[in-house]
Amino acid sequence: MENNEKRPLKEDWRLIKRAIRIWNEIAPHYWFWQILCVFADVFIPYFGIYMSAALVTELGGDCNPKRLTVLAAVTVVGAFLLNYLKRVIYLRKELDADSFQYSHLAYIHDHQMQMQYKHIENPDVLLRKEEILTWFSSFGGGLVKVQWCVPDLLEAIMNILFSVALTVSMFRMRADIYDGGWRGFVNSPLSASIIAITIVVNTFLSIRISTARIHKESEALDGLAKANTWIRAFIKRPCIDSVIFGLNHIVMNEYKRGHIRSEWAREYNRVGRHYGMLSILLNAAVNIVIFIFVAAKVYIGVFGLGSFLLYQATIARFVSAVSSFASEFGNLRFNNQYLIKVYEFLDLPNEMYKGTLAVEKRDDIDYEIEFRDVSFKYPRTETWALRHVNMKFKIGDKLAIVGENGSGKTTFIKLLCRLYDPTEGKILLNGIDITRYRYDEYMALFSVVFQDYALFQFPLAANVAASFDWDAERVRDCLVRAGMEDKLDGLERGIETPIGREYDSDGVDFSGGEMQKIALARALYKDAPFVILDEPTAALDPIAEAAVYENFNTLTQNKTSVFISHRLSSCRFCDEIAVFDHGMLVQEGTHDALVGEVGGKYAELWTAQAKYYEGEAAEPVKA
Repeated sequence: MENNEKRPLKEDWRLIKRAIRIWNEIAPHYWFWQILCVFADVFIPYFGIYMSAALVTELGGDCNPKRLTVLAAVTVVGAFLLNYLKRVIYLRKELDADSFQYSHLAYIHDHQMQMQYKHIENPDVLLRKEEILTWFSSFGGGLVKVQWCVPDLLEAIMNILFSVALTVSMFRMRADIYDGGWRGFVNSPLSASIIAITIVVNTFLSIRISTARIHKESEALDGLAKANTWIRAFIKRPCIDSVIFGLNHIVMNEYKRGHIRSEWAREYNRVGRHYGMLSILLNAAVNIVIFIFVAAKVYIGVFGLGSFLLYQATIARFVSAVSSFASEFGNLRFNNQYLIKVYEFLDLPNEMYKGTLAVEKRDDIDYEIEFRDVSFKYPRTETWALRHVNMKFKIGDKLAIVGENGSGKTTFIKLLCRLYDPTEGKILLNGIDITRYRYDEYMALFSVVFQDYALFQFPLAANVAASFDWDAERVRDCLVRAGMEDKLDGLERGIETPIGREYDSDGVDFSGGEMQKIALARALYKDAPFVILDEPTAALDPIAEAAVYENFNTLTQNKTSVFISHRLSSCRFCDEIAVFDHGMLVQEGTHDALVGEVGGKYAELWTAQAKYYEGEAAEPVKA
């Protein structure tokens, strides 16, 4: 981590200001209500101290009943109104603060989802995100630390300002005495200067102690964060493999190792106790000196008992506020080394050019896609994933993409959906380079069902509509078209049935095949011109798979469908089949034509799989 002492204070402040702006983006108006809360927390005690001092002064002076009554009334009514106002402010602030933890996590996740796709697939970026979450879970490091520390820092600053404003008069007050002994010393400017110097030295030492504590704690926290990263990796998600293969033993051993590593946690606590006690003793010593000084001022008649209560309380709060300021500022400055890493994650550049042309909204949805001499290699590698691919297909075409693992099929789809841009060549939509179109409008052309699709433990309808504002009739129609009609009829809550039981006991654990149908229904609900299906029947039984194929033309009517599959028998319904091998498009044509090309890659794959087709290979050409 970066050395905080080498970083200018101006840079520290810039880092903290950006974190405050991010929190204001996450929870607008939070800081306004937070500042009001801090002001209330600081002002109310000083109001009580000031009014109590005024009452004691009056009791020790004229003891005027009318004035005492007014002071008592102001004290009681003022305290009631101020505390009521404070309660109202706190309740309003909590509306923003209650969900802060989840808002923070959602912000990080949402930002990642808006990154350029090459960052989303980059292991280094994923590790950085895991580090950010580990800092948060281990010790509240990163953005959360700012949300915790800044209010405390503001409170310390306000306490310092209020206490100085109420105490400064003490150093100007003198008694009419001419004793040159200790009374004269207490009454002299020299004693006031010594007390002021004592407070300044205490401030300096408090900052030094806080800095030393934070440096020591940082070493322990770094080790603790690493230990937690290992533990999180094991206990993040339980799985059946833990039961079948006894992986729970590995988990528990690693957890115990984490407890051994908790020497870091114990060291963190030991450092906190050591330096915390040192700070408490220093503040106590300063408070004793000031108490004696203020008491001596009362004794020689500089001011009365009421002023003694006022000055003693305000100076004690000043000393405590200085210590708190040093601690919170040190925490924020130390935390900046984590903020720098967070900002590196948030500031990952999006180098993908996003054009300005609107995608033409055609009533005839007549779109043509062309790959023109497209080659591509992934970031951080020199190996070509695709090489010199040339292909055209139009709306209404049913295109199957086949090939062995690693042949370039998925890469082809990623380029088509513009998750990546070609390293060489162009992809055209209706004759125009797709990079010239508005990115969001181009992406809206595609509905994709990947093999690793994601469904969430929301209502069924929300998963299909990808929104909590769904069209119920349309949701049901898409589910029925995807083959879920019988299942829907048996659901008591229908399309509002939650997926899974983790958050709702009325939820339903759907089978793998049913989940895949739900993902297919989501693609249908989007109603995009291009439907891309990556192994859409991988989790279906043979009967359900046959039903999907029989209805496939109906499901994708008037749409271009791009169908990736390892099962060549499932590609026969497609108008065109593209065969990939080692990143090259090696064959194109219908099933009948390709299976008849002796020595071709498709015929080779078909022959290799023929024994699984149960008689289909006997007359492949008639398929």
